[in-house]
Amino acid sequence: MDWHLLGLSFITVFLSELGDKSQLAAIALSGRSQSPRAVFFGAAGALLLTSLLGALAGGAVAELLPTRLLKAIAAVGFAILAVRLLFFNNEEASPEADE
Repeated sequence: MDWHLLGLSFITVFLSELGDKSQLAAIALSGRSQSPRAVFFGAAGALLLTSLLGALAGGAVAELLPTRLLKAIAAVGFAILAVRLLFFNNEEASPEADE
């Protein structure tokens, strides 16, 4: 097993999930439920399944496309998301705009 890759994956996912919508949903669910343990196992299972699907899909795509092309596709995708967030996110107007 590649321990460096395991640690890097853990740290990357851990940091990216802090304050994520799924974490906030788990906090809200456990605050209203009588069984926070069930919320934990449900959320952990969902994260495990989505991570497994992502790893399997990534492995399959990596077999078909060169790494450089995959990195370029990811970079373009993130750039498009960044531009949309910066310039085209007019759905949530600030309270000052209403005054």
